[in-house]
Amino acid sequence: MTYSVSDIRKDFPLLDRPFHEKPLYYLDSAVSGQMPSSVSERMRQYEMYEHTNVHRGVSTLSQQATDHFEKARDTVARFLKASSSKEIIWTRGTTEAINLVAQTWGRQNIQAGDTICLTEMEHHANIVPWQMLSQSVGAHLAVIPVSDRGELRLDELSKVLSPKTKVLALTHVSNVLGTINPIKKIITEAKKQIPSLMVLVDGAQAVAHLPVDVQDLGADFYTFSGHKLSGPTGIGVLYGRKALLDAMPPWHGGGNMILSVTWDRTTYIEAPGKFEAGTPPIAAAIGLGEAIEYLSKFNPQDVHAHEQHLLRRASEGLKKIPGLRILGESSDKVSVISFVVDGVHPHDLGTLLDHEGIVIRAGHHCAQPLMDRFQVPATTRASIAYYNNESDVDALIQATQKSVEMFHG
Repeated sequence: MTYSVSDIRKDFPLLDRPFHEKPLYYLDSAVSGQMPSSVSERMRQYEMYEHTNVHRGVSTLSQQATDHFEKARDTVARFLKASSSKEIIWTRGTTEAINLVAQTWGRQNIQAGDTICLTEMEHHANIVPWQMLSQSVGAHLAVIPVSDRGELRLDELSKVLSPKTKVLALTHVSNVLGTINPIKKIITEAKKQIPSLMVLVDGAQAVAHLPVDVQDLGADFYTFSGHKLSGPTGIGVLYGRKALLDAMPPWHGGGNMILSVTWDRTTYIEAPGKFEAGTPPIAAAIGLGEAIEYLSKFNPQDVHAHEQHLLRRASEGLKKIPGLRILGESSDKVSVISFVVDGVHPHDLGTLLDHEGIVIRAGHHCAQPLMDRFQVPATTRASIAYYNNESDVDALIQATQKSVEMFHG
């Protein structure tokens, strides 16, 4: 289909709503991508006409709901190019997916004295679970540093890794800097040094901008959240290689994940079911499947070219503002811009932009170690999606210029 932003925007009613008696300029898709109407309508159809539980009973309604639910899993497996839908586990989001791996695979395989390798650009969701695990078992954290341009210092990779390193957990795309990490190259080099190394990739910020092939990347685990991908909140995905999932113990116990239960012992079904105790987020999973189907209508090259055009336009305009500095100037980045302005706190700037109808995020973005690396308390972040247009970025530039002039008199 021809890529027409004006046509695409018709699928997003929020983009036309008034905001503070002004037009709404939504530039916060790194927090949550907007859902097209087709996703909301598909979830509403399930809730109104198909609602029941899955994997339970012999009723036709339950069987149909199960079919829709598992079809969504198949859709995710194709989206990630996994070898089987049995490698796709539903979670509440990226955070829960990483915790699942840390508390199952991690507790099975990490011992006192071992090392867990992270990077300086990680989101708290890919720091805290590993920190908790390392503190409980006596392991250590090692960190790959970030350059002034906002790129990983891969020349330090071989020094940071050691024979004691059991895990490399890293983000595919930085939620602050927009930097796209060369995941395939990193995994290849790391596993050449340590063949038994387990690699988990946080793909929360990547899936909305990049095609992902988990087999080609060589990732052992890959995670993302539905709401970053124009889907609903409350649903996430953990991809794991089948051999690893089969060897991991369940995390939660309850119904739907058992073969049999006696007072003496419980036996579990195979993955992915053994990791999905209780009633799953059925409507959200179906909604995520619909979101992926919606996005599959677009040519990824067209989306990339459009987002990169807006990224360049926004970056060039913002750089003309005196005292403004962009963090993260990698030549390979997605359409995310984090910036600071001399003498202006990001929270104050964010408040003024809000009054101008500009929806952005101001704060540390759950990446405080990265803020410390760049010696800033927070940044203002604008994140651009496939449904944004030139008016959105021009409004950002003009409102930022106006706000900075107000602060500097």
